[in-house]
Amino acid sequence: MTSYEDITYEIRPEGVARITINRPDRMNAFRGQTVDELIHAFQRAGWDKTIGVIVLTGAGKKAFCTGGDQSSHDGQYDGRGTIGLPVEELQSLIRDVPKPVIARVAGYAIGGGNVLATLCDLTIAGESAQFGQVGPKVGSVDPGFGTAYLARVVGEKKAREIWYLCRRYTAAEAADMGLVNKVVPDDRLDDEVDAWCAEILERSPTAIALAKASFTAETENIRGLSGIAMQALALYYDTAESKEGVAAFLEKRKPDFRKGLRDGEKRKTL
Repeated sequence: MTSYEDITYEIRPEGVARITINRPDRMNAFRGQTVDELIHAFQRAGWDKTIGVIVLTGAGKKAFCTGGDQSSHDGQYDGRGTIGLPVEELQSLIRDVPKPVIARVAGYAIGGGNVLATLCDLTIAGESAQFGQVGPKVGSVDPGFGTAYLARVVGEKKAREIWYLCRRYTAAEAADMGLVNKVVPDDRLDDEVDAWCAEILERSPTAIALAKASFTAETENIRGLSGIAMQALALYYDTAESKEGVAAFLEKRKPDFRKGLRDGEKRKTL
């Protein structure tokens, strides 16, 4: 892969790689191709000895990433992998590369975008940023890193709240729960990210790589849980319940997830 369509890849001075999801017309939601390009870019930056820090962000001011592109979701997404998105491969790669990954968040970090921000080693947000999950609103879920690892980051009670209620949280609220390291005014976001990168680049890269590997090892069991859960998710996506969530989202209406359950009860009583 020598060029990208859905992302941009930039090497900045002093050894910083910036990977940008470049689909602002889709609020930087990802399709199968987007995830494949992100995987390629992370592999490229992660094993480049001249790179000391990787920054992940989204194009424009409205969104960091809003998760899977629902227009590419018809029972399965439009790419490879267990669910038509090799998202578990991307999630593992963010954890495995021996470089700190910083999420630079402006605007919405929702759904799969919230999971990506959670998985990054550090998260720096502009004041406009909003975080949250939407899976149960649209017939989906991330039943691996998106749930179990989130609980490690913000605590189990808060993680359950985030998933069960599907609320949105401001950057300040996300910082209070430990989901974000630093919140700054939007016009200072790039300066703040650059300053954190500069500090990291002054440190021993081997010591940081070893520290990251040890942090990752402590939660490595979640990778196996994620693999099993993605198989279950693939089966769930083929149900009428999940398809109702996608249809409602695309039709901009409120979903009726329990219609099938009610119809089933009616049949039992006939």
